[in-house]
Amino acid sequence: MHYLFLLLIILYGISIFFILLFSFSQLTLLFIYILKKSPKEKKKTEQSFPMVTIQLPVYNEKYIVERLLNCIEEINYPLDKIQVQLLDDSNDESLELASKKVAEMQSKGYPIEHIKRNNRNGYKAGALKEGLNTTKGEFIAIFDADFLPHKNFLLDTIPYFINEKVGLVQTAWKYTNENYSLLTFLQSFGLNAHFTIEQTARNTANHFINFNGTAGIWRKQCILDAGNWQSDTLTEDLDLSYRAQLKKWKFVYAGNIECLSELPVTITALKNQQFRWSKGAAQCAKKNLMPVWKSHSCSLTTKFMATFHLMNSCIFPAILCIALLTFPLFYIKQITHSFDFLFRISPFFSLSIGIVLFFYAVTFFKNQKINFQNLILFPFYFLSFLSISMALSIHNSLAVFEGLAEIKSEFIRTPKFNLQNHTHKFSENKYATEKWSVLTWVELVCAFYFLFSAYYCYYANGYGAIPFLGMISFGLIYLFWATMFPALKYNN
Repeated sequence: MHYLFLLLIILYGISIFFILLFSFSQLTLLFIYILKKSPKEKKKTEQSFPMVTIQLPVYNEKYIVERLLNCIEEINYPLDKIQVQLLDDSNDESLELASKKVAEMQSKGYPIEHIKRNNRNGYKAGALKEGLNTTKGEFIAIFDADFLPHKNFLLDTIPYFINEKVGLVQTAWKYTNENYSLLTFLQSFGLNAHFTIEQTARNTANHFINFNGTAGIWRKQCILDAGNWQSDTLTEDLDLSYRAQLKKWKFVYAGNIECLSELPVTITALKNQQFRWSKGAAQCAKKNLMPVWKSHSCSLTTKFMATFHLMNSCIFPAILCIALLTFPLFYIKQITHSFDFLFRISPFFSLSIGIVLFFYAVTFFKNQKINFQNLILFPFYFLSFLSISMALSIHNSLAVFEGLAEIKSEFIRTPKFNLQNHTHKFSENKYATEKWSVLTWVELVCAFYFLFSAYYCYYANGYGAIPFLGMISFGLIYLFWATMFPALKYNN
């Protein structure tokens, strides 16, 4: 029995240690962001217009495909130096909508092609790779269906390529529906940290950054030199980013250039997105982590930062492990004192939470006004974001395990609804498919288990664990409610 107790404590300790190291990597990025300025690439004094191909990978985007094409049509760039590829894998009525819009643009002399595939082989990566075979551009700009690049996007990004070693320019995301609901606001709360601090700091320190799958522009030669798009992971963008940088291509994060996009508005859509990102990140870690450590051109610091960049989704299994083991470990502590010295690692989890608080506070007040209202609201936003993020640990842990175990799964798109404010409804939207699942009920059972664990911790004088268990329980109950309520609405 003692060996079982020791095994549980070791698992608990490894989880806390991983979270602590991850939080220190985030703290390092924060210090880099605060203390240093992001490098600026010198721009050409005279504007030149190299050939650019714009790729638009879409799949069943009935509500936004025309909006996307309208936006692309407004881009300010010489028409004889531009090629647009609508890479359309759709199999619903959006295909006809897109065809009509493309025909209309072509009748005006706009250089756009409608490329349709009979299958979804390779999903998005497959579509991009197939389109690349017929591209004319020296540079490839990519926009997902829900993105709305401003008209000067190409004029602002192309000059960064004056440096022939630059293979990618990634821009920042902003959101059309940030204030649609608390759920969308909390998503922007989290994503802003990535685009404000993480991408800026990594680029400043010459660490690996990643193409975010959209709102970026590649040098075609870089894509080909890195091995082209590959579909063996669900995050083909992260995979190609690491392969390209290992080939010594330079990436530029142009955080001063912003591109509007749409956030998921339902829990199921968010979960699908999170599952794809978490599983894909785990697949990329398995594929690219060893080449990073074998690289002779990367510093030890860069390798350390790349490790936690690639393994960022592993934070979810670590959180889940801590939550599941809290009750049995406090039970062990009550019946034996043999392992008391090992319980002294627990406060390090609180230190990690403190670092995360500091990290998101800097992000929040960089993007929001510093006033009394926001000072009051920040704790609510942070605790809500943390609760839901931790609650997603069950769902995302499954994704990580599938990624590491090389279990194949379909690329499930994130449905978009073209919603900007709370007066717009999605109940009649054909892509709104909120459904119950076994995992939904597992999450509810876990919520009650964690509440019981919190009660036991109170009984065992383990007061420090109660806020953590209470927050993850609250997050799980919210996920259950937000999933079930739309499901009842649609199924009745």
